[in-house]
Amino acid sequence: AEIGLGVREPEADVARVLDRLVDCIVARVFSHNSLIKLANNTDLPVINALSDKGHPCQAMGDCLTVYEHKGKLEGLKLAFIGDGNNIAGSLALACSDAGMDFSISSPEQYQLPLEIWKSAQEISKTKGTNLMWTPDPKEAAKEADVIYTDVWVSMGDEEEKNERLETFSQYQVNESLVEYAKPDFLFMHDMPAHRGEEISENMLDHKNSVVYQQAENRLHAQKTIMSELVSS
Repeated sequence: AEIGLGVREPEADVARVLDRLVDCIVARVFSHNSLIKLANNTDLPVINALSDKGHPCQAMGDCLTVYEHKGKLEGLKLAFIGDGNNIAGSLALACSDAGMDFSISSPEQYQLPLEIWKSAQEISKTKGTNLMWTPDPKEAAKEADVIYTDVWVSMGDEEEKNERLETFSQYQVNESLVEYAKPDFLFMHDMPAHRGEEISENMLDHKNSVVYQQAENRLHAQKTIMSELVSS
């Protein structure tokens, strides 16, 4: 439920009340700092269901989807095309940790935050995986096992909409771009999607699309996370 976190009530007050009522807190927020404030004022597990910094539940559900189709994660390559946003950052970390190569193609001014990139680099070094940024979508998509994209205008970016639509116009995932991936590639999008913008009209319905299974698997991933944290 929308409770006006940090506006109607400070995060600390909300956390201290919930501490007496529930076994864990699942928070979908705008500012990642709100999650930190919640966690600092409770002994309960606090799960990031989405923030401006990351969406780890989505990334875990996505890894589950890839595993269900490929039977493994290690050694695969995921290519993310578009904005270096919270989804891209969580995928960079998750793929690196799972032993997957990760490539991202975005305009230079919309790369992943340096903090996230450095963290992913550190993980990839220990796992022996490859991490790559390129401004060329075709280069990123080359021989990819998974092609992934997200909206070009995320929450909080609405004032930049026209500028972003123009800047990202060369980063659409379409039938021509996916020809550079492996023939059995998976197409993924965390949805909601904007047909005609980050994807062509028919990509959600492409024979290699697994977007609806993704949507289901995020639920299963979140249930597993809660179960593990509450029972531990």
